[in-house]
Amino acid sequence: MKAARGGMPGGRDAMRMMQKMGMKVDEVANVSRVIIKTASKDIVIEEPNVTMVTVQGQAMYQIAGGQVTEEVPAPQAPTTTAVPSEADVQLVAQQTGKSMDESRNALVEAGGDLAKAILSLKGQSTAPST
Repeated sequence: MKAARGGMPGGRDAMRMMQKMGMKVDEVANVSRVIIKTASKDIVIEEPNVTMVTVQGQAMYQIAGGQVTEEVPAPQAPTTTAVPSEADVQLVAQQTGKSMDESRNALVEAGGDLAKAILSLKGQSTAPST
């Protein structure tokens, strides 16, 4: 036994030990990029070696090598304008005494935020006072 003499077990022996412990190791083929998104940045790894290790049904991914860069993502603009429901438009109109069209426009400008739309129509600032 190599391990008993202080050496590392060979690749085949290591695979047998992992199989006995319920581990399965597979290389993920043809990976060109891995992106890890955090709240403040994206970590981009180009051309990495990715291995999936499965232990007791739990999959883990090991990423090795590759060219690492960090990017700050550009803020995303909303792609669609939400159409406010008629119930929301009526509520804003009732609370403010404004027309349905004015209430609908205020809701669209407020991104569907009822309180913000009501406050803007009442002429109050939505910014907190200091």
